[in-house]
Amino acid sequence: MRNDQLITAKQLSRGDIEDVLDRAAEFDADPSAFRDRHADAILGLLFFEPSTRTKMSFETAIKRIGGDTVDMGTVESSSVKKGESLADTARVIEGYADALVLRHPSQGAAKMVGEFVDVPLLNAGDGAGHHPTQTLLDLYTIRENAGLDDLTIGIMGDLKYGRTVHSLAHALTNFDADQHFVSPESLQLPRSVRYDLHESGAMVREHTELDDILPSLDVLYVTRIQRERFPDENEYQEIAGEYGIDLETLEPAKDDLTVMHPLPRVDEIAPEVDDTDYATYFEQAHNGVPVRMALLDQMLEDGQ
Repeated sequence: MRNDQLITAKQLSRGDIEDVLDRAAEFDADPSAFRDRHADAILGLLFFEPSTRTKMSFETAIKRIGGDTVDMGTVESSSVKKGESLADTARVIEGYADALVLRHPSQGAAKMVGEFVDVPLLNAGDGAGHHPTQTLLDLYTIRENAGLDDLTIGIMGDLKYGRTVHSLAHALTNFDADQHFVSPESLQLPRSVRYDLHESGAMVREHTELDDILPSLDVLYVTRIQRERFPDENEYQEIAGEYGIDLETLEPAKDDLTVMHPLPRVDEIAPEVDDTDYATYFEQAHNGVPVRMALLDQMLEDGQ
């Protein structure tokens, strides 16, 4: 796979991750210092699924390094509605842009598009597959709050359909991180993800309850139960509302526990947690800008 395409977190070595995070820290410290770094660069946005944080942070990131965006708009307002293929859409917008960002509901869509385009490509989420740019901002947030080595992290919620979880778990195998996965049995990690983690030398520790491991955690990464990923509405209703946390839940936790969430949340984290030192999920969302500035900077350099 080309080094100007980021399709899956499995591409990332420890060195790759640290390079991006170090560059992101520079952008974070003084964003205005880089406002002309990629003057006139155009980023093509191909979002086939709804997005708030990912799309807006990419738009902000490219503008803060001197560029701008072209946007295919919603599926309903684009030529996709007329039957245009994903490959053709990507090849058309490639002609207008210096780099592309793709979000698509089908797992493997970004890899397929990567075979048709010559400009840098960033996967912004492909179905229940991977979301590597989210992973990098997650790692940046973890590094800023708890460090990435000698780390004990609990990842809780929808581990079956949660692409942010799949990417993060893979990336953490590059560090001295003890990972615990908490979910109902019906939403445990897919077999393919467990296999890949084992192949990377990671110990996969699965739990159905948070209580047993909460006191040992440095980071608790909470995910929502993703209604849109469920093929069966009844299956969703049986699970919805489980595995939420509030202040009572967190009483046994370390004082310096970092609570994260990729957002949007529904009812997984009670609003009363927002004003505590535990809460870092809004900081996490804000970190999407410097991290994506760093990624775009790197990709645009590599693509020249």
